[in-house]
Formats: sequence, C-alpha cells, structure tokens
Amino acid sequence: MSPSSTPRCPVRIAGCSGGFTDRSRAITRLASDPEVNAVIGDWLSEMTMTVHGSGKARRLKEGQEGSKTHLTLEERKKFAMYAETFLQCFEPAIEPLARNKCKLAVNAGASDTELLAEVVKSMCAEKGHPELKVAWVEGDDATEQVNKLIKNGEKFESLMHGKALEELGLEPICAQAYLGGLGIAEALRQGADIVICGRVADAAPVIGVAAWWHGWGREQFDELAGALVAGHLIECSCYVTGGYYSGFRDLMNDGRHINMGFPIAEVDYKGECDLVKEKDTGGCVTVGSCASQLLYEIQGPWYYNCDVVADLRGIKMEQVDQDRVRVIGVKGMPPPPTTKVGITHPAGWQAEWHIFYCGLDCDLKCKMTEDQILYALGEDVDKFSMLKFHQNGSSPFDAENQDLATVDFRVFAQSSDYEIMRPDVPEGFNRRVLEVFLQSAPGASLSNDLRQVVPKPYYEYWVSLMPQSELKHTVHLLYTPAKGTKSSIPMSAPTNTKVYPKQQPSSPETVNPVSLSSFGETVRAPMGYVVAGRSGDKASDCNVGFFVRHDDEWDWLRSFMTIEKVKELLGPQEYKGKPVDRFEVPGIKGYNACSTYDTLGKNACEYMRAKTVDIPKKFVDRGRI
Repeated sequence: MSPSSTPRCPVRIAGCSGGFTDRSRAITRLASDPEVNAVIGDWLSEMTMTVHGSGKARRLKEGQEGSKTHLTLEERKKFAMYAETFLQCFEPAIEPLARNKCKLAVNAGASDTELLAEVVKSMCAEKGHPELKVAWVEGDDATEQVNKLIKNGEKFESLMHGKALEELGLEPICAQAYLGGLGIAEALRQGADIVICGRVADAAPVIGVAAWWHGWGREQFDELAGALVAGHLIECSCYVTGGYYSGFRDLMNDGRHINMGFPIAEVDYKGECDLVKEKDTGGCVTVGSCASQLLYEIQGPWYYNCDVVADLRGIKMEQVDQDRVRVIGVKGMPPPPTTKVGITHPAGWQAEWHIFYCGLDCDLKCKMTEDQILYALGEDVDKFSMLKFHQNGSSPFDAENQDLATVDFRVFAQSSDYEIMRPDVPEGFNRRVLEVFLQSAPGASLSNDLRQVVPKPYYEYWVSLMPQSELKHTVHLLYTPAKGTKSSIPMSAPTNTKVYPKQQPSSPETVNPVSLSSFGETVRAPMGYVVAGRSGDKASDCNVGFFVRHDDEWDWLRSFMTIEKVKELLGPQEYKGKPVDRFEVPGIKGYNACSTYDTLGKNACEYMRAKTVDIPKKFVDRGRI
C-alpha cells in the first residue's frame, strides 16, 4: 500500500507511546504489522520539557554547546537533552520499520532534536539499513524569540490565571513552542521514513501523517480537524484501549486487563476515522474507552492546535464492531494566529518531610505537630513561598494490620531563599522540623528515606501564547533530497487564521433540563456506579469529563450535573473558589467541567465518582459500571 497508488484509502496510524515510560517493545510490535502504515509516539511532557530545557540552558552556561562541533557523536550523546528512552524503543524496531516500509514520526527530540536525528540515522546504518531516510523538525525552541518579545513589551500572560510573566521578577531560562503537524507532512512528502520532532502538539504527528497520505492542503479544515481528534484519541497509547478506564472491572473479568493493545486510527480522506487496536491483545475499543480519552485534558468544545481548531460539539461515536469505534461529526475552523508556549524559569528550592502516625486521634496528632513546627519556624515562615501540611490517609478502628492504620503526615516547603532550605544549618527548614520530634504526639515515626529532605531546585512552567509568525519552523533532511529540493525547508505561518475569545463556550446548566423527579425512585449510591469518566491536567488547570451508557441516563446526567453540583461534589476542602467551565458533548453522552483545583488531575474524576448522590434506582438496577 502506498499513497501514490491508493491516496484516498484510510491510512492506518498506530500510537506507540504516551510518555517516556511506555512499553519499550511497542514500536517493534506495531511496525511488524504490515497493515500499519505509520507509527507515531509521544515521549515528552511539560515536566520533561522543563528538565531538558533547563539542562540545555545549564549546558550553554557552562560553555559545552560552543565546543560540541569538536566532539564525536558518541561524545555529544553524553550531554544529550533528548528522550533517551525513545532509543531503547527504536533500536529493536529498525528492522521491521525497514521491512514493512512503515513510517515513524515522534516528538522525542526535546531540546536536542537535531542530535537525536543524527543518532537515529547512525543507528539505522549500524543495523544494516542506511536506506532509511531521517528528517527532523526545528522551531519549537523559542527561547530567543520569547526574550526578544519580552524586551519589546510582550507580557506573556498566563493561560491559567492571566498574570503577566514580569510579575514574577524572573528571567526565562528556556521556552518551547508547540508546533503543528504540517512540518511532519512536508518531511514525508520529501521522502522521509523517520521524522524526529521536539515539542510538537501531542496530536500533531497524526495530522502530519494523514495530511501527507491524503494530500490535504493547510486550509482543508474539516479534514485536518478530524485528524486532530484522531491524534488526540491515540496520542496517549492505551488510554483509549482500556487504560485509566472506568470500566476496568469488565476487563478484569476475562483477563483483558493484561497486555492492553496499542491503538490504531484508520483515518479516511474526509478526516473521519475508525479506532481499533493491535491484533491478539488485551484491552478494548468501545465508545466508553474512546469517550474517556476524548474528554481527557480538553478545556472546552474548541480543541486548539496551530494547524486547525476542532469543534467537538457535533462529534459522534458509534460501536460498529467488536473493538471498532467510528468517529464522525468533527468540524474544522481556522487555526489561531498564536500557538502555546511553555516558558521555564527558576522558581526556588523545595523539600519535604514525612512523619507517620498510627491509631487514635491522628488528626489531632498531625495538628499538634503542625503547631509545633510553625512555632519553631517563627518569623521565618514568611520566607517560604509555600508551606503546606497534609494528612494523607486515616486510621480506622480495628484495622487488619498496622500499615492500614498508618497516616502519612507530609510537610512540604518551597522557597526562593536557599539558606532557609539548607539541611545543614540550625535555622533551616530541615532542623526546625527535626527539633520538634521528641516533643511530638505519641507514635511519631520518621521516614527512612531522607532524600526528599535535601532541597532540590524547582522550576515554574509558565504557559502562554506567542505569534506563530515568530517561529522558525523548518524541516531538515539528513539525506540528499530530490532534485530541486533543498535539504532545509522553511514552513510558513498560516495566513487564514481566527482570533478566538479566551473564554470557551460554557453553560452553568443544561439547555432544556429534564426534571430529576421524572426518573422515579432514587437510591443513595456512589455516582460512579452509573457514571464513568476521566480527568486530566493542563498545567494548573484540571478537567473532568463524565459520560453514561444510555440515553435516559444522559438526560439525567446533563440535568443533574450543573456547575453548582460540581462544586458540591468537590467539597469545601477541594473546591477553592476558582472558575468552573461546563459544556456538553451529546454525541457521546458526555459532559466536561474544568477548574484550577488539582495540579495533577489524574484522580480528580475518581474522587468525584466515589461521592454518593441520589441516583434513579432503575439505573442502578442495570448493574454498576
């Protein structure tokens, strides 16, 4: 199968990685399937970009960058700031990639994309496949442009809270912009077999592969938007095939929770797609598992990308066969003139103590220790930008064993003042916590692992927007291109763009709600017995998506789940008064809410699903999720 002979047949794109810790044999498994046309993967996150970006900045400061041209490839690898785990996955996959002529497009380059591409090219030659053509995409490192724009008065307001970067009083040490997928498409058009990227949007590789395969132009917005959604669905590998799925109990009943299959998106010439998974594996592909991933990490009905904006309000999912879901109804809109940029700057130092209590009155024991530590710190409390005391867990009566009855009391501190964080001074955080130990509540026990007590530098990842016109988006070919083509191809910024309001469409309550009393008798039960969901993080924002199995349950959910109900489910300890947005996705019987209450977000949905509410009895009688 090739794009030249059958350009309008669906392209089969497999998702092999949702992060730098995913299974190392994935590329090999997927590339070994001759029906897979391309494999895409994501090895980067906000955290890894901060680590790699700050590492490269430190390397520049130490003068290592200036001398790298005098080093061999092996010597340069010692200072590399790319995702090393990608190479562990790539090496065993070289032979099947070559044998089946399967394309590979990944965002693993981080802050050393060119170097990683050179390493990949060298590995291909060493494995006996020098014919594999490697390209890399430049432009995500926007440090120079960000610093220039700051000098010209750009405020770089945070997408999370609207504050200007200058309010922190700190200079950025690195900045990475999110690129789209059209650079990947161009590399494939120029004959590349392997495309190495830095920080492209997670769904961008699918956009790039589909646009190349079907020959789409940059203003075929409906098609590009469909590919964007397909990319979002498979970008986190097994999240769409049973991982993090509310219906995991069903998978465990017949062993499908083991070795979950990686997803494959069959994207047709219209941008519509079928979701399936690799053959002879566990997991599942259902409307529920696909809805879970769709609702993950989105913040409204407009899904932004610097190639296109997908309007999700008309999306529909249909179970057309076992482990096959059809996705249609996505509409495309012009991209914004801007793209997201993550700006890293040093924020200070952090450390933490863990003290364990057990038995009766653990809440009072933790409060006693907190009061003692605050007294010991005295006026130095003001030197901390953050000082938090967490009681994690509870100690029930008649616990089966001591571990179940143990509470972790965590004391977490951050400060820009290194002296107050030093572990070797009497007036520092470390000693002030330790010195109250012998006057603590009964049973106080310290953690055996004191590595967290040592202060570590931490960085602020500041999410903002920058003009796409400022990017140096360029495709580089590490091989002799076709006649008339240069080895470096600049990508122009889009000209047909649209400025979108900061506030996405949001409705506190549903339109035309159904009276809750019309559903008949209710029982008090955990909401998660009938409501599935998924939550995720977007910097300091968190989104929670809920969905149900049946039409009448959808009418109940959309009428029941108002913004006020979200606040009630969170409770006063979790809801901190920040804004909550709400929108509905009728095509999947889903609802999404977003707020700044959880910086991790992975468990927010499960926390809320465990809250008891009044559920129509007939729903519960159908059997719990």
